[in-house]
Amino acid sequence: MTVWIDLFHKDEGPQLLKFRHIFFIHRQRSNPVDSISNSSNPLILAVVIPTFNEAGNVAVLMEKLHRVLNGVNWEVIFVDDDSPDGTCSTVRDLAARYPNVRCLRRVGRRGLSSACVEGMLSTNARFFAVMDADLQHDEKLLPQMLKVLQQDHYDMVVGSRYIEGGGLGDWDSKRQQTSWVATVLSQRWLGVSIRDPMSGFFMLRREVLDNTVHRLSNIGFKILVDLIVSSPQPLKILELPFHFGQRTVGESKLDNRVVWDFLMLLMDKTVGRYVPVQLLSFGLIGSAGVLVHLVVLSIGMALFTDFFLVAQTAAVIVSMVFNFILNNALTYRDQRLQAWAWWSGLFKFMLACAVGAAANVGVASYIYGDVGYWVWSALAGILVGVMWNYAATAILVWPQRRRS
Repeated sequence: MTVWIDLFHKDEGPQLLKFRHIFFIHRQRSNPVDSISNSSNPLILAVVIPTFNEAGNVAVLMEKLHRVLNGVNWEVIFVDDDSPDGTCSTVRDLAARYPNVRCLRRVGRRGLSSACVEGMLSTNARFFAVMDADLQHDEKLLPQMLKVLQQDHYDMVVGSRYIEGGGLGDWDSKRQQTSWVATVLSQRWLGVSIRDPMSGFFMLRREVLDNTVHRLSNIGFKILVDLIVSSPQPLKILELPFHFGQRTVGESKLDNRVVWDFLMLLMDKTVGRYVPVQLLSFGLIGSAGVLVHLVVLSIGMALFTDFFLVAQTAAVIVSMVFNFILNNALTYRDQRLQAWAWWSGLFKFMLACAVGAAANVGVASYIYGDVGYWVWSALAGILVGVMWNYAATAILVWPQRRRS
């Protein structure tokens, strides 16, 4: 039997999105296996696996999980961000063979952290395991993780690549350095004490999620750091070694935007209670745009010494385009504009920022005429301009409920 449930949820976070959750819940009692959940016993473990374009891996992973979790009352929840490669359809086919398989399909948004949280919230299991679908996490560690948590000594068990017995596999030097920097930042900046806070392979008690869920940032790919830092009390964490495997099917999701998301997570965990992280992202990109403006202006003045207006106009246009491109790729990545919508968005962005520039000059001039301190006048004008640009472009260029 297949049950379809449509749920509408309005997130009260900074993005104010109205989400549509579609659950595919499959129940087939033919060909029962020993390691599936059933109604006669309480559900012990839910393995939450976020997916995007992992159709070639989910069947192999399911077979591996079935072997190692034999005898455990468990289920697996694939949280798919509407993969174009048909990952959700593949999971539905798996559900015809395994009644403990579920797929939570998310339409209109992406993100590993939020996918993991929604997967954990959708189950009644006592313990949650989080792992990737790319077969790089060692599923044979799951029974040992579960045994540790069932002994009531720890709140969380983390698969660690940085303790004795663990390893990074075939990572190149650049990826190793990036991981090392992120690890050090998490430990020094946020006070995370474990050796591998960047791990995406871990298991936790339901109580840990219940106590932290309202504090989570749900930004980017590093849900483990978010859970640890958001906990109202210190967590008892055990790290178990594992060797990071090699992806054989599909493509890695790691890119420069992952780095930006991690930086935004760090900012949100430090000053996010005072300033929305999306506004921080918009402001940082705007600051970089100022530098671009000055560089273009200096080049223009070198080429056209007697034509300041021409150089200034070119600098304004280039910096606006620069800001738009980065905001479209980073700040509003989940609402990223493409094709004709990109050009339309650029026009609206430049129009809104032109009004913001006029507001900047007007406010600064008014305060300077009244108070006389040019530094404070300029800062006030900049603040008004930034706030206008952020609010106007969020409404006109990247509206929260934009249709594809």
